[in-house]
Amino acid sequence: MTIIKTHIARADQAANPYFYVPYEVPAGTTRIDVTLAYAKAEDCVIDLGAFDPRDTGYPTQDGFRGWSGGARDSYFIATDDATPGYVHGDIVPGTWNVILGLYKIPESGTDVTVTIELDASPRAIASQPERTFPVRRGAGWYRGDLHCHTFHSDARGAPEVLHAAARQAGLDFLAIADHNTITQRRYFHPNSSPDLVFIRAMEVTTAEGHANVYGVDQWIDFRMTRPSDAHTLAEMVHARGGLLSINHDKPTIPWDYDFPAADCQEVWQSTWLAWNWIALERWQSRLASGMKLAAIGGSDFHQPATLQPEGPLVLARPTSVFYLPELSEDAVLAAMKSGHGYITESPSGPHLEIRANGAVMGATTGAIRTVSVIARGAGGDLLALVDATGEIARLDIDGDNFAADIPVVPKGFVRAEIIAGDASRSRILSDLATLLGGAELPWQLREADIGSQPIRRALSNPVYSEA
Repeated sequence: MTIIKTHIARADQAANPYFYVPYEVPAGTTRIDVTLAYAKAEDCVIDLGAFDPRDTGYPTQDGFRGWSGGARDSYFIATDDATPGYVHGDIVPGTWNVILGLYKIPESGTDVTVTIELDASPRAIASQPERTFPVRRGAGWYRGDLHCHTFHSDARGAPEVLHAAARQAGLDFLAIADHNTITQRRYFHPNSSPDLVFIRAMEVTTAEGHANVYGVDQWIDFRMTRPSDAHTLAEMVHARGGLLSINHDKPTIPWDYDFPAADCQEVWQSTWLAWNWIALERWQSRLASGMKLAAIGGSDFHQPATLQPEGPLVLARPTSVFYLPELSEDAVLAAMKSGHGYITESPSGPHLEIRANGAVMGATTGAIRTVSVIARGAGGDLLALVDATGEIARLDIDGDNFAADIPVVPKGFVRAEIIAGDASRSRILSDLATLLGGAELPWQLREADIGSQPIRRALSNPVYSEA
């Protein structure tokens, strides 16, 4: 047993938000156990992780052995198994590091104790799960959630419970983006199927912003310390053939890095009432500046230990909907990048699609004079069309099977929104109030914030105009 004691000050946090505690691991070691102890408090939160000797410093491709953030104060890594969030396999001899994420450090600093135990008992070396390639044949609209979590990061629920929640919601695909780790694939790689396709994902999580990485099998280094590291992140993701999406750019965790060459933006996270109008404004501003940036949505649902009933704050609220030639991971990723789809409030939420000159959402066409809109399940709500200058048309949706050709001459692009009418708005507010049961509004919201904001029920991706 090795016990390492140190004092961490705010000066350490200012110098680098990641603090390393090195220790030596001899050849023949088959298991490492680490425990972190400190006086955890509202103003003192330290994250926990592990790197082996192959770590070359940021940005590295090798050496990552796990991350649990502030969700755990201990872990083990063995050749045949590991704590969720940590990577089992060969125990490389040499200098290992316990990595501490200095999320909150009090003014007086804090004393930290790290206890390390090594074991050399005979153990097999278990292999890592291999990706599978399920396909469901047939073109059509497919529904999924692109942001959720298991106990491989900071949720309490097992992957099996999240899988059951996705089936309960009737989803076709699901991206499990645990924080700074990819070990959830132990379950999701072998269990991906044509009935429910799992999308590879990881949430790059820092104190200055979060981003999701999609379609990459390798772990991506999250240890960003400068605004410009966002560009390094994009380069790493794209070099591996993946997609980068900026998450929930709104209160309470906005994106405070440089804006990189992202493929998508999570414009809608959790219920619309969770500050999503801020994320929408920022996406709109980026589109108006000339960016082609696909909108996606995700619940950011942290699966509890037990399966929850359907409701306004569970999985697939909102739901991302894409038109796919078939259901497969590759088809979902291609639609995410192109923007061939829309976001709706739930798996049974309104359907929304637009075309211009025959061009579908996400495509680019010439001068636009008319926009064709189909909206289903939104009778009594409002339809708004938006271009680079703002709203250019607003219509009543006069039935649940609404279709119209709307004459407009948009600048730069055109996109559509379904805005809740009086009946829908009352229902949404009532459902949230019932769920809260008299408790205060979450996410630092005030009643005035909710009262002054239109509630969107669906958002389309743009059709872009070259004219």
